[in-house]
Amino acid sequence: MLKDTEPVFLADRYTAYGKWMDGWETRRKRTPGHDWCLVELGAPTQIAGVMIDTAFFTGNYVPRVSIQGGTLDATMKRMLQTSIPRVTDEGGNIGTGRTTEELGMVELIGTDQWDVLVPRTELQAGYEPTRRHYITVAKGKQSLIVNHLRVNMFPDGGIARLRVYGTVRLNLRESLSLRRPFDMIAMLNGGRCTGFSNAHYGHPRNLIKPSTAVNMGDGWETARRLDRPPVLQIDDAGILQVPGCEWAIFQLGGAPEGGWIERICIDTKHFKGNFPDNVQVEYAWKGEPNSWMLLMEKKKLGPDRVHEFEGDELLLPQAKPASLAPS
Repeated sequence: MLKDTEPVFLADRYTAYGKWMDGWETRRKRTPGHDWCLVELGAPTQIAGVMIDTAFFTGNYVPRVSIQGGTLDATMKRMLQTSIPRVTDEGGNIGTGRTTEELGMVELIGTDQWDVLVPRTELQAGYEPTRRHYITVAKGKQSLIVNHLRVNMFPDGGIARLRVYGTVRLNLRESLSLRRPFDMIAMLNGGRCTGFSNAHYGHPRNLIKPSTAVNMGDGWETARRLDRPPVLQIDDAGILQVPGCEWAIFQLGGAPEGGWIERICIDTKHFKGNFPDNVQVEYAWKGEPNSWMLLMEKKKLGPDRVHEFEGDELLLPQAKPASLAPS
């Protein structure tokens, strides 16, 4: 249910345990209680809401869910990881359940006592008009910062996808005070895409994912502009001369006061015949988001490789930190 892709339905696919479904489905419960799972978030997050998708779970969807949130420190995380097998991406957990000893370990941590972010909520079947359920976090819980969720099924059933919306609240003050470099735009460091001109083939938020792109669809690609001239020209620097540009705006992560930009990395991996000819980067100070200034003049890009720009290639004065940067 955490897959990055839309759920699919394969009518003829079965496993030794029954019909294969693209999501998390539990067996029909024959014992007291209800089913649940623990989800570790990528970073400490202030959660605003969730989306629960029951796509294709029509006669076997979970009728009710609730979601709790809590924080586990490094010691508690290690204890869980060493005592309970992690869920695999290859489906190796199909047909399994937790042992009494493993469930006892979770009870010691007390996850059932975590804050209730989403109270018990009725869901509907996974038909197209009813599959997506958008739920805001309970009033009074929207300021909480958590790094784990407990997803409760009542009593059992299936969920195709779970999406969690919020703001990463990672404390990077130490790195900033010691001038340790870190990726300010990374999603897991609090970076987020706040606007864009075109996302025809892929959303620009893909650029700040923690993982390497798996294909072109895992990056940002725009539609070809229809105002391009029929015969293209370049200037003395080899920059393509076309009207306008496509753009995206990113809010940088880190401490509230922002940080200093020392290096810019742009990866055109997988883009071989459709990479951008050039890129320009601007920035704005925190509190002055409409006062854009040039951070990097137009630079030529090439296919399927990482481009790094630093030093004299950047025009940012080392006087105060930048908080926003469109690319």
